[in-house]
Amino acid sequence: MRLFLLTFFLLLNTILSANTIELDGEKQLYEVLSKSKVFIDKTQKLTINDIKNKRFEKNSKKLLGFGYSPNFSVWIKFTLKNNTNRTLHKILEYDNALATDILLFENSKLLKIEGLSHLSNNRKSINPIFHIQIKPHETKTYYLKSSSYITTLIIKLNLWNNSKFYEEEIKHQVILALFFGAMSILAFYNLFIFFFTKDRSYLYYVLYIFGIMIHHLMYAGVTNVYILPHTWVMPFIQYATFIVGVPALALALFTKSFLRTKQYPIINNILNIYLVLFPFLLTIFILTDEFNKYRNIFSVILLIYLVFITIYAAIKKNRQAYFVLFGWFIFLTAGMFMYLSSVGIFNIFINFPYYIEISLVVEAIIFSIALADRIRKLQKEKQEANKKLILQQKNEQKRLKEKVNEKTYDLKKALDEKGLLLKELNHRVKNNMQTIVSLIRLQSDEIEDKRLKDVLTTIQNRINAMGHLHELLYKQDNISNIDTKKYFTLLIDEVKQSYSNQIIINLVVKANLNTNQAIYCGLILNELITNSFKHAFEKNFGKINIVLTKKKDIFNLLVEDNGKGYDTKKTHNSLGLMLVDTLVHNQLKGQLKIDSTNKVLVDIKWRDDA
Repeated sequence: MRLFLLTFFLLLNTILSANTIELDGEKQLYEVLSKSKVFIDKTQKLTINDIKNKRFEKNSKKLLGFGYSPNFSVWIKFTLKNNTNRTLHKILEYDNALATDILLFENSKLLKIEGLSHLSNNRKSINPIFHIQIKPHETKTYYLKSSSYITTLIIKLNLWNNSKFYEEEIKHQVILALFFGAMSILAFYNLFIFFFTKDRSYLYYVLYIFGIMIHHLMYAGVTNVYILPHTWVMPFIQYATFIVGVPALALALFTKSFLRTKQYPIINNILNIYLVLFPFLLTIFILTDEFNKYRNIFSVILLIYLVFITIYAAIKKNRQAYFVLFGWFIFLTAGMFMYLSSVGIFNIFINFPYYIEISLVVEAIIFSIALADRIRKLQKEKQEANKKLILQQKNEQKRLKEKVNEKTYDLKKALDEKGLLLKELNHRVKNNMQTIVSLIRLQSDEIEDKRLKDVLTTIQNRINAMGHLHELLYKQDNISNIDTKKYFTLLIDEVKQSYSNQIIINLVVKANLNTNQAIYCGLILNELITNSFKHAFEKNFGKINIVLTKKKDIFNLLVEDNGKGYDTKKTHNSLGLMLVDTLVHNQLKGQLKIDSTNKVLVDIKWRDDA
């Protein structure tokens, strides 16, 4: 009988101790959940006194994941026993930062409330923690209530020595800081490339990285402690649909631009329609909480379609799709493990706690390599295009050179022929005018009337004025401009031969005239000096000054004599002055000023484009 009782008590003690976590004071970390019991409160109304009378189920899992479960609470019951002779101070870590309500009870006493809905200003740890104190050889039973009505409900409990917890917490936060630092560097690196290349793929990728960073800041719990005020955390998480949707949208725009989906019209049109509807679809989950369980469904559909596009592009031999496909594999693998962990099927993070961070960094690096490869490819295509362009330019230059030489030869030949024709024309005009002058001279020699003879002399000089111009044009190669000084000298000599006066003529020419201007100026000058010879000097000597200048685009012809002048009222019917006036105003489009007081000063101005 004694043996039976001894065996019974040993067996009972073994059973009881199997669910008791014995603390020896040396071990740094205890995994709590696998040695605890679980009860699910589907009413969410049970108190600590009610729950103590409920039957808890044994649990052997190190992590419990219930997915999005706003309609029930989970109670965890565990027992701690201090086997040492000193008081132990422990930290119970709830290893998930997104649960909204966590309550810890010691028997019936509420020790602390934690979670997103109960953040405190003095909290510096990423995950919620509870301080536990157990006296020597004391055994305590604790009840932990967990619920989450916004985020997924995941439960994992770690019991730490104080110093070890803070050591691991610092290491954890440093690793997260390195992760976000690496992602930020990749984002700014690609942003700078966007500024230089203006390729929108880089901008979309930068938006994707920043979107992923914002999502992971929330997912890892950094937002709760360091970024947002505690009162903002819950309203911020209310927009979890957009926190997931924005990076998905940026990734879609990146895929669309990077893979150039326009070359696949049907796929591209479907994507465009979905991207237009996407923001409105996400808004549904902001307006109502009834569909919160499916709030990520539209983002998941978009990501699945992007994977399909990438696979299709890879089948179509799109080189860039191979990089993106590899990145998709890493991204989707990380997403799958996050989902499996949240629903409690498989938790890779027990053995690889930073799998998500490493995956995101590797994926970002792969996409950055893909973008760099695109630059290299574009540069190679540009170099090949430049080579083709240079070759084409050389061929075109050669063709144009041959064409120009051909046209130049034809033009030179035509110009030579035209020059010969113009010279011949000027020669014939000069000869014809000379014939007319000879006839006038013969006629003049037979006339006794001095007045009529003077008229014929004037006509003869006018014709000579034009004849000398054609003579000069015939003798020179450049027929667009005339040697004005030489032309005026011939005119002056011709007039001087017609009269016996001893007149001194001073000629100053500082500009050359074109052919048209020379014709009109020759006639004007002929009339003016003829008038001076005939009417200015009572005695047979005097002086005439002739000056032609050009300032900017304005020609100025001054003809001045030191004769007696004349009365303008008595000479208004003079044919010579009428001719001068007509030529100045109608042909040269210029201005004419005549000062005939005591002497005669004729001032003529006109523009070069007349």
